[in-house]
Amino acid sequence: MGSRISEEKIEKIRNSVDIVDVISEYVQLKKQGRNLIGLCPFHGENTPSFSVSPEKQLYHCFGCGVGGNTFSFVMAIEGYEFLDAVKHIAKRSNIQLPELEKNEKTTLSNENNTMIAGNELAGKLFHHLLVNSEQGINALHYLQQRGFTNEMINTFSIGYAPDSWETLVNFFEKRNVPLDLMEKVGLLSKRDFDGKLFDRFRNRVIFPIWNKEGKVIGFGGRVLGNEQPKYLNSADSIIFNKSTIVYGLHIARPEMRKKNEAVLFEGYVDVISAWQAGVKNGVATLGTALTNEQAKLIRRNAETVIICYDSDNAGLKATYRAISILEANNCYVKVARLPEGYDPDDYIQKKGSEKFRSEVLIANQTTMAFKMGFLRKGRNLQNEGERMKYIEDVLLEITKLSNAIERDHYTRQLAEEFSLSLDALKQELYRIYKIGKQKNPSRENTNTLKMKGSFTKQKRLLPAFHNAERILLAFMMKDINVASKVQEKIGGNFNIDEYHAIVAHLYAYYGEGNEPNSSHFIQKLNDEKLARIATEIAMMTISEELSEQELSDYIKQINNYPKVIEIESKEKARKEAENRGDYPMAAKIAMEILQMKKELKH
Repeated sequence: MGSRISEEKIEKIRNSVDIVDVISEYVQLKKQGRNLIGLCPFHGENTPSFSVSPEKQLYHCFGCGVGGNTFSFVMAIEGYEFLDAVKHIAKRSNIQLPELEKNEKTTLSNENNTMIAGNELAGKLFHHLLVNSEQGINALHYLQQRGFTNEMINTFSIGYAPDSWETLVNFFEKRNVPLDLMEKVGLLSKRDFDGKLFDRFRNRVIFPIWNKEGKVIGFGGRVLGNEQPKYLNSADSIIFNKSTIVYGLHIARPEMRKKNEAVLFEGYVDVISAWQAGVKNGVATLGTALTNEQAKLIRRNAETVIICYDSDNAGLKATYRAISILEANNCYVKVARLPEGYDPDDYIQKKGSEKFRSEVLIANQTTMAFKMGFLRKGRNLQNEGERMKYIEDVLLEITKLSNAIERDHYTRQLAEEFSLSLDALKQELYRIYKIGKQKNPSRENTNTLKMKGSFTKQKRLLPAFHNAERILLAFMMKDINVASKVQEKIGGNFNIDEYHAIVAHLYAYYGEGNEPNSSHFIQKLNDEKLARIATEIAMMTISEELSEQELSDYIKQINNYPKVIEIESKEKARKEAENRGDYPMAAKIAMEILQMKKELKH
């Protein structure tokens, strides 16, 4: 790695960003003392255990143990290798890496980059053909009639694929783009009878689909004629997987983070229309059911999610499913009030932007209110059997609510609507809850889990020598003078193997002339386990200075530990001697133990 980017350049790139700014793009952080905390993006949790230190430029999760500096966070969250993480931060900070850029122009790093580059080129061609060519006039008129402005078209890079079999084929051939890879990403298809490649998207308005970094990884096409299918998406490939993509995320992310809220739509047209209507925090799935991966991605950028799906039966079912997935990923969910027979784009076109914001989004309803309406749909509540089934279904949903006030509110609402005894409903509510627990003992009320969380996160008390080694290591990473004193007194004789290894690396780090910088030191640790442990120790809260007395006490604890182990071993040997009746040997060992304990005291 060092042969490609100098150590000085890597350090410059790392220092060019604040770790808080980088992590805040993925995690909602709140101030807590000198650090910031949030929900860990690497494992599911209800109580924040993910801590970021602006002072040390480190992060650490006290729940799952991950930790490191800016580079390691980007590597973990994006799945990058180290070099890619460095390039990512360099680009973010507008730091040029000419030696890499020159190398990458002559050789393609991998197939993924080539596929993305091909998609980017195709997207630019489609957009150019829509806005600057005679071929795109009909498509442009169609969009304008649908209410698309030039600003919408340019912001979302909407384009047009001409009614031609070889426009893209010829375009790629002239630019030496591998046609076989363009077939893999679904821009080209192969004829069965002669194997010749042709354009897959023809006579369609084209909507580019981006990854979270804003790179084009696929396309959606809406046909202008009567051909089928009406909508055509890129096929899944190594760079495009509909179940992991949140459309428009890179455009919506700033507003999502500012409002701490996202509006979730079913498709890209709704996102674009809503954007023009002033809703800049809209994102969408791509006509597929919401997945856990998509919910996690949304939650990293916003806590509240307003679901605004179509109001037809399919849309209502999709909303019902999406609620549970979002809530399972710790989102606070609301449901937009979209009148029956409308999708978001239709409503905006017919009723206008102001009404869409005020009467659909702002006038949202709780998830429980939506569920009650959804469960009522298609039921004849005049029929006693259907009415009782409806009440039972609603009570089942009420048992899932974590808030006691909400549970009471909707139980009373049910009692009032059907003139039922509140006490009887509460008894039934408890019965359903108990049955649910018996069927799935591992499933517990959210409130119970939260109460347990404060206990499960408590770690067992560490032995005195173990604490001494951790605290000394924390001071040594912070202060070169402390490191020098420890090296002089005990060298690398730490009892915990991992601490022994970290100390050896730290002495070498200072020996190279480096100044104390825990983030820089941890970056140089090639062992992932050691880096994680060092990060956890560096994130410890310690005093500003270490007194000579404290230093002496910690070193004493470290030096004494092998003797404590030896005493324990002798105690075991003494008991064994007594058990076999060898009392002279037992007495001899007991005297040795007394002597060793006396030495420990002094």
